Amino acid sequence: MKEGIHPNYREVVFMDMSNGFKFVTRSCVNTKEMTKLEDGRELPVFKLDTSSESHPFYTGTQKSVDNMGGRVEKFRNRFGKNAVAK
Repeated sequence: MKEGIHPNYREVVFMDMSNGFKFVTRSCVNTKEMTKLEDGRELPVFKLDTSSESHPFYTGTQKSVDNMGGRVEKFRNRFGKNAVAK
């Protein structure tokens, strides 16, 4: 293999900034900060805006369009009883 052409593939801590959730995985992402884990290891940290721990889809707090009653459903509820079948 050629030297100096491969990315720096190492363990990185990804931290969700909305709730502080952290997970460790291997990545080539460039980081400038380091963090110390509970087990004593010091690893580079990459900050995320959201992860599966805070995203509404994965936490079950996302509102479904079907449950909110869309425009068609509102129309049917309002005028469906008065419609005359031909």
